[in-house]
Amino acid sequence: MSNSTYILDDKLLASSGARFLNYILDLLFFFIVFMMIIFFLGILIGLGFTDLGIWMDNLGDFGWNIIAIVISLTYYLVMEGLFARSIAKFITGTVVVNENGQKPDFATIFKRSLCRFIPFDALTFLGGSRGWHDSLSHTYVVNKKALEEEMRMFQEFNLIGINEVI
Repeated sequence: MSNSTYILDDKLLASSGARFLNYILDLLFFFIVFMMIIFFLGILIGLGFTDLGIWMDNLGDFGWNIIAIVISLTYYLVMEGLFARSIAKFITGTVVVNENGQKPDFATIFKRSLCRFIPFDALTFLGGSRGWHDSLSHTYVVNKKALEEEMRMFQEFNLIGINEVI
C-alpha cells in the first residue's frame, strides 16, 4: 500500500448555514441540559436538602457563569471526544476532523472546547471563516458523507498499480 496521507480538501467544509444551525441547536441542547440539572437540584431541595437551596441562592452571577461553562465544556468534551460530533452535528450530518480527515485526539478536542470560551468566538464564522475554535485547534467541521466518499476514493486511487497478493 502507498505511504501517501490524505489531506482534507476545503470543498468538504460544512457550509456557513450548517455551522450556524449547529450553533443554534447546540445552544438549545445546552439549555435543555442546564434546565434538567436545575430541575434535578430543585427536586433535591424539595426532598429536604435545604443547604443546597441556600448555596444556589448565594451563587450569584459569577457562580452561575462558572456552572454554565462547566456544563458546556462537559457537553462538548463528551460528545466530540467520544463521537467527534455534538448532537447538532449528528442532526446536520457534519463531523469534526483533523487535517487528515481523522477523528481528533482528546487533547485537541479539549483545546477546541476551551477555545469556544474566547469572547466573540461565535462571530469569527462570519464571512466564511473557519472560526477561532477550529483554526486554533487545527480542526475542521465537514460533511460526513462527503468526507467518507472522498476518503474511499483516495484509498482506491492509492491502490492503483499495487499488485494483489493472493
